[in-house]
Amino acid sequence: MCLPPDGTETHPAVMENSTDEYRIQSFDPDTQMLLKTALKDPSSVDLEKVSNIIMDQSLKDHVFSKEAGRICYTIVQAEAKQSDGNVFRRNLLNRLQREFKDREDMRARSIHEWVCYVTFICNVFDYLKVNNMPMVALVHPVYDCMLRLAQPDALKNEEEVDCLVLQLHRIGEQLEKANSQRMDELFFLLRDGFLLQEGLTSMARLLLLEILEFRAGGWMLSSTANKYYYSEISE
Repeated sequence: MCLPPDGTETHPAVMENSTDEYRIQSFDPDTQMLLKTALKDPSSVDLEKVSNIIMDQSLKDHVFSKEAGRICYTIVQAEAKQSDGNVFRRNLLNRLQREFKDREDMRARSIHEWVCYVTFICNVFDYLKVNNMPMVALVHPVYDCMLRLAQPDALKNEEEVDCLVLQLHRIGEQLEKANSQRMDELFFLLRDGFLLQEGLTSMARLLLLEILEFRAGGWMLSSTANKYYYSEISE
């Protein structure tokens, strides 16, 4: 990954800063205080330490990994406003890169940790923008994670299939705009997996069919299809 050029970063879904939203109450009091300070006054804390705390927690806590992009976004915004700096973003990208390089070892060690990592990097991709565009540095690593989740051994694991489908719902359209050729490559794998692969669970097949239809519909499901898939999933 290369650090992208500086730019104004925005995300319309971010709400007012509230420490409750960021799920930091699960940390010890000292860490809570560090994170609260980083959200408001990033230049006064060790931002490398902050990025490592967020990364470490994201690898352990799946719910936190879904929310952590908002914390990162808020710190990046606060730092840019305060000092026009990007120390936090640079440290975050460096740590994401280190974990990315070891992703096969991570997956072999713990599927849960691997799924948390994918969720977190996709969350960061969704929230952190440069000039209102996804960070170029993250496009190929995110695709590499998605393609790994589409391999035959991963498609036999419902946790990985669920992760893949959730992330494609969240960022699939953005990813396709960033590189449509790699999205085609990914969906060739998903289609072949759905049609040809043996040993998939009925839930995995249902999820794959849903995401194939979701992209075919322009990253939308018709109300009828939505009702069908989600009534099936809830049962």
